Amino acid sequence: MSDVAEVITRAHGEEWARVVATLTKRFGDLDVAEEAAAEAFATAVERWPADGVPPNPGAWLTTTATRKAIDRIRRENKRDGKHEEAWSMHDDSPHDPLGAIDDDRLRLFFICCHPALALESRVALTLRMVGGLTVPEIAQALLVAESAVGQRITRAKAKIKAARIPYRVPSTEDLPTRVSGVLTVLYLVFNEGYLSTGAGTDPLRQDLTAEAIRLTRLIHALLPADGEVAGLLALMLLTEARRTARVAAGELVTLGEQDRGAWNTDLIAEGHQLVRARLVSGVAPGRYQLLAAINAVHTSARDVRDTDWSQVLALYDQLVRLDPSPIVALNRAVALAELDGPEVALASVDRLGEKLAAYHPFHATRADLLRRLGRGDEARTAYDKAIALAGNTAETAYLTRRRDQLRS
Repeated sequence: MSDVAEVITRAHGEEWARVVATLTKRFGDLDVAEEAAAEAFATAVERWPADGVPPNPGAWLTTTATRKAIDRIRRENKRDGKHEEAWSMHDDSPHDPLGAIDDDRLRLFFICCHPALALESRVALTLRMVGGLTVPEIAQALLVAESAVGQRITRAKAKIKAARIPYRVPSTEDLPTRVSGVLTVLYLVFNEGYLSTGAGTDPLRQDLTAEAIRLTRLIHALLPADGEVAGLLALMLLTEARRTARVAAGELVTLGEQDRGAWNTDLIAEGHQLVRARLVSGVAPGRYQLLAAINAVHTSARDVRDTDWSQVLALYDQLVRLDPSPIVALNRAVALAELDGPEVALASVDRLGEKLAAYHPFHATRADLLRRLGRGDEARTAYDKAIALAGNTAETAYLTRRRDQLRS
């Protein structure tokens, strides 16, 4: 990749949300802002390689996007005088107070997660506008059709316009009512980096996991008493600690096969400390705290054979009561297989088939259980389904090898 291309790529990740936010505040129209930002980035791709990267790429993009927005408004004649007003605004004009949050990107997460929007709409809108995920990636993360994601984003934009929801910096008092949606979005952004689903992307995207961790740290500093914030941070740290051991020779390495000596001991220690602090708080744990505790058990074992599966299963039993989703039940079945055997676990997994038919980990789990039971033909069919649905290249390589190792 050329130096110019690298700058454009980095600018897209860092500046897209800021440019959209700036234009939305100026023109009051999210659609205009997004289209103008897209045109500005397209212009950068065309001109920067020939003209050179401007001294301040962010300011260049904002100025170009503003002109594009004004051109569109003038063409469509939707807002009399708005373009005149916009041109009168300069970058050195007084800015709105920063409020409780100093970080630009984190402010955007909280702004988009307005409680007046339905949670599903908040999540989809924020993942698209601020998280930078594509519609197919969001659909994969939420286990819904791409058309449903588009509808959620459209509904969110329509609600913002119809209800005139203020696009303003949240105050300290706003944070508790919005933090749940922000945590959901950050969790999904982290998961996309942990195991990417986008076609042609790297199997692991450290840019996403690192940014999710950074923003969650900031929220933890703002809300240190919030157990779920601490839990999500611990979960991310304990998961990120295993990143360098998760892919080898282009193939996914499962937890049981990873080189535990390659795990990041500093991140593990920090994650364990957060988990212990929540345990001694005496407050009933939430979803993220339980997931973090499960990961703490796994990262405490020096060898996979030392894993305390009974404790893992007990934690999943608590989690099922809080979150009786089929995905939690599927993960619980993996622990169940280690304690009661693959046959018992398979019966539990098969009950989830109707709800998880389009979820590739369901078929991958079934394939592994069937393999362990010696039911090779059925395992091969399950592997085929998992491979067809999996979008991660490293995971596809792993599943393909496991399928090809089956005996007829």
